[in-house]
Amino acid sequence: MNTLFTQTQVGPYAINHRVVMAPLTRMRTDANNVPGDLMVDYYAQRASSGGLLISDATSVSPLGFAYVGAPGIYTEAHAHGWRRVTEAVHAKSGRIFLQLWHAGRQAHPANIGGEVPVAPSAARAYEHSAIHDENGEVIEVEQVLPRALTLEEIPGVIEEFRRAAALAKQAGFDGVELHAANGYLPDQFLQDGTNYRTDVYGGSLENRARFLFAVLDAIGSVWDAGHIAVRLSPGSSYGTMSDSNPHATFGYVARRLDAYGLAYLHVVEPRVRGNDDVAAAASAVSARDLRRVFKGTLIAAGGFTADSAHRIIEAGDADLVAFGRLFISNPDLPERLRVGAPLNHYDRSTFYGGDARGYTDYSFHSAAPVI
Repeated sequence: MNTLFTQTQVGPYAINHRVVMAPLTRMRTDANNVPGDLMVDYYAQRASSGGLLISDATSVSPLGFAYVGAPGIYTEAHAHGWRRVTEAVHAKSGRIFLQLWHAGRQAHPANIGGEVPVAPSAARAYEHSAIHDENGEVIEVEQVLPRALTLEEIPGVIEEFRRAAALAKQAGFDGVELHAANGYLPDQFLQDGTNYRTDVYGGSLENRARFLFAVLDAIGSVWDAGHIAVRLSPGSSYGTMSDSNPHATFGYVARRLDAYGLAYLHVVEPRVRGNDDVAAAASAVSARDLRRVFKGTLIAAGGFTADSAHRIIEAGDADLVAFGRLFISNPDLPERLRVGAPLNHYDRSTFYGGDARGYTDYSFHSAAPVI
């Protein structure tokens, strides 16, 4: 029996199968970072099998955007736009969690009103942000040197996450996922390659984890734990991330998270860096490592095929598997995997920004030909 297509539980929800739609940065919002008709169609297409979807990374703050056209969740207008998405997903018997995101030092002044990005420390990331050029075209630009958050500012950032969680509930989401992966703000506080602070948010492992757990507790004042999830990328260097002892750092975090009774822990496997497949170091931290200390529901993500997804579930190292690129080009991916149907090929040139092309125009299995 293929374990991908057995029922499972995510928090209080019975899920029909174990094929999860990963959070994907598609940059297709309407004005002011509000989800519109295009996003409603996109999510509705991918909810048709009654599984679990995780939203685009969604900024909790005007200072949280790394990519132009990414969605927000800090105004009533954002919540209204997202409610249309959640209603469309629920109409197809799907479940959807909102990913709460703050890019921290990976934000770019062009996307945050000219402000300087904030971070735990004034240390630059050597990745790229997506902005609009003078002609309105999406281009990639180098990131800039951030400024370190003052001790007095940090409670305000934590409050932004709490308010975003409340707006997510208002928007009808089934839960929220704290994005503490991929070199974004909670990850920047956590890893000692990016956190040089000497106050209560820096230095020791407990101090470096303080921001992540303070945010988690703030979200927990809005949602009960069974509707909250956390995403980690312990084996990734994306965002110019590093830690002197990742096994200790992420083992500590996973062990503490286990006590919360979360809906799930979402772990990005080390063979994926951003949107690219890479050769993982043998010593890199994986879902298998964290499973030893996290006994709740675990979602693994990162370059999976149907066969490798089945194997990690069979081995007990994950309970569900998140697919990204394959879900982009196959809106009915769970059904295709279930029946062994051919998969549409994805077009990388349409991943980020644009219109319906490469977003909502991929064929369903019942509407071949394959692209």
